[in-house]
Amino acid sequence: MSDDARQERAATAAAVRTSLKAFAAAHPGRLVEVRVPPWGAVQVGVPGAASVHRRGTPPNVVETDAATWLALVGGSLTWADAVAAHRVRASGIHADLGPLLG
Repeated sequence: MSDDARQERAATAAAVRTSLKAFAAAHPGRLVEVRVPPWGAVQVGVPGAASVHRRGTPPNVVETDAATWLALVGGSLTWADAVAAHRVRASGIHADLGPLLG
């Protein structure tokens, strides 16, 4: 791997981890697990819903790649467009992050 590729990978990892941490801080709770492999995962809350996410393969899981996640939190991609393009996998009745990302 070239130095440029290593630097780009490190920058992507840092951006994903930082944005996941900020997203979790803005939406405290443990209802939905948001995963951006291999860089990280956080649990977030959803306004008006009270429940707790359990580890394993429960409902209320959102998973996507780093580029999609960064586009979502950066505002250059809407939740609806990401879902329509199959760029996210979302399961569970509370896994719609559109209201939290808008």
